[in-house]
Amino acid sequence: MQLKGDAQVTNVQGSILEKAGTGNDLLSKLPGVSAEEGTVNVFGSGAAEIYINGRKMRNASELDQLSSDNVKRVEVVRNPGARYDATVKAVVRIYTKKAQGEGFGFNNRFLTRYYYGWNVLDQFNFNYRKGGFDLSGMLYGSKVYSEDNKTGVFETFLDNTWRQESSISTTGGSRNISTMLSLNYQFNENHSAGARYDFNRTPKDWWNINMYSQVFRDGALYEENTSRGWQRTPATTHSFNAYYNGQAGDWNIDFNADGMWSYSKTLQDMTEEYTPIGEALQEQNVTSYNKDENTLYAAKLIISRPLWDGNLSFGGEYTYTDHTNTYINDQGILDDDHSNIRENAASAFLEYSRSFGKLQAHIGVRYEHLASDYYENEILVDEQSRTYDNVFPTFALSLPVGKTQLSLSYTGSIYRPTYYMLRSNITYANRYTYESGNPLLRPSIINRLSLDASWKWIYFNARYTHTKDAIVNLGGTYSEDEPNIMLLSYFNKYDSDKIYATLSFSPTIGIWSPQFTLMYLQQWYMVDMPDGTRKNFNHPMGSFSWRNNFRLPWELLLDVDASLDTPGDNENGHVSEVGWALNVSLRKAFFNERLSLQLQGIDLFNSRNAWGTIYGGNRLITIDQESRRYFTLTLRYKFNATKSKYKGTGAGQEQRSRM
Repeated sequence: MQLKGDAQVTNVQGSILEKAGTGNDLLSKLPGVSAEEGTVNVFGSGAAEIYINGRKMRNASELDQLSSDNVKRVEVVRNPGARYDATVKAVVRIYTKKAQGEGFGFNNRFLTRYYYGWNVLDQFNFNYRKGGFDLSGMLYGSKVYSEDNKTGVFETFLDNTWRQESSISTTGGSRNISTMLSLNYQFNENHSAGARYDFNRTPKDWWNINMYSQVFRDGALYEENTSRGWQRTPATTHSFNAYYNGQAGDWNIDFNADGMWSYSKTLQDMTEEYTPIGEALQEQNVTSYNKDENTLYAAKLIISRPLWDGNLSFGGEYTYTDHTNTYINDQGILDDDHSNIRENAASAFLEYSRSFGKLQAHIGVRYEHLASDYYENEILVDEQSRTYDNVFPTFALSLPVGKTQLSLSYTGSIYRPTYYMLRSNITYANRYTYESGNPLLRPSIINRLSLDASWKWIYFNARYTHTKDAIVNLGGTYSEDEPNIMLLSYFNKYDSDKIYATLSFSPTIGIWSPQFTLMYLQQWYMVDMPDGTRKNFNHPMGSFSWRNNFRLPWELLLDVDASLDTPGDNENGHVSEVGWALNVSLRKAFFNERLSLQLQGIDLFNSRNAWGTIYGGNRLITIDQESRRYFTLTLRYKFNATKSKYKGTGAGQEQRSRM
């Protein structure tokens, strides 16, 4: 591991990380990085954008579909520069090994997992290469079963004090289908072009919900409540990318055009049976239909060339998005809604980097313009339509001091609320809780300062962030006529300050490759309390991981990983107990790596339970989340496997992620 420019670079090729498994497994072994189900978080930064050979990852399943033995190196950028959208918190750049040979090749992965029930998936990748022509594709299918069991205490402080003690059990599953086809042509070493199409379909995504509750008013039992029902959420996404990458003299040109079309439906049917004390059993049925539709068109151009013994890059991006939300409640308990948000976003950036002796300097600036029009029932609502113009500077300095690499960087960025947060419709949770978005939300402005240092197998990062107009989920009274009903929504509240620190040791001792990582979070964040006061949530949190890899005889690889998280505060939540986990993996390869088997056991002692409280004004939510161990067996087979030369990087990624 080393620092190079703006990135923490890990060379995977030739290391034990080649045998990690999937892309998720690989990234989870990097210091300060966690990856699960395609969601990658960098400690101190947040959710990361993933680029594979310069192409933006389009859906979460791509990391699961990537094999670690195809990866050459991984670069983790904690303070992305001006060429990235200002909403990007962190960037992970994955570079695969250079393709060898021509002709037809394929590889297949079959996985079965026991997690509450049996889960299976199969993925088939193929590639054909001849001269400068490259054709590749993928077929993927999965069948997933899962459960979500928890207990919760919901306290609401309104005209009376309401306390709801609930036991919640949900069972669910999904069927997923994904396909990909890409064409690439390398005209010569200076020019290439290509196109890629992705299709993702979830024909079945279902949950069966059971909840038993006791409701207390001012400490006395008020009623008993049983809720039963189901939810179905089918979804479909089409996405298309075309690119051109070329070199004309000293000028490098990178152009991308993207389109995405998606929709999802949520159908819900809930029946509540409740018995107020001293009264007969009563019943209420609530059915709802919600549909989200998204359209995106985007184009991005980046031009770079050498200048004054350095490198100059500049470019721009344009994105048009159309998001429509339809909500229908058959019983009329909540109002129906038909809203539409149409946005035009344009940006331009300029970056320059140069070395002054051993010192490498990088500066940049980014301008972003966003015009958002909000429609209710096809009528423009001016007070909920917004226009934003922002300028974000960046800089980075890196310097070797002996065998130590040092890097200091600053980034100005923004967090724009998701379309879900901006929705105007009110959804039904239960008789005492409704949920809504807030079309009047403002973006949060974020400033980040980061210091990195590396020496041989030791890595250190310290980071400070300041967030203005942080967004928080709070509870309030639904209406004066029904003061016992809580309405949860999103609001811009107080500023927050956070300090993060990461220290990692990764030596190699014979057949043993350990990695010990310590992570620390300290925040200063004001939180509204039920009694009307404000409290500074500043209790620190710690996280520790100890990963061990052993290269055993007969080409066996054994991983034993342990992790522990301490109690503490994070934003408006307080974690109340220690959580820890022990994971084990055993891998065996056959026939010169053409066939491999991997057995994994995750959270072997069911010790990853999460217990914490979320403070939301006059509402407290305390959750005790069940943890469950699971086991996975993965079989991979490769025949003349080659890697696609596709070089598209994608456009409109910030708007895509908001959808």
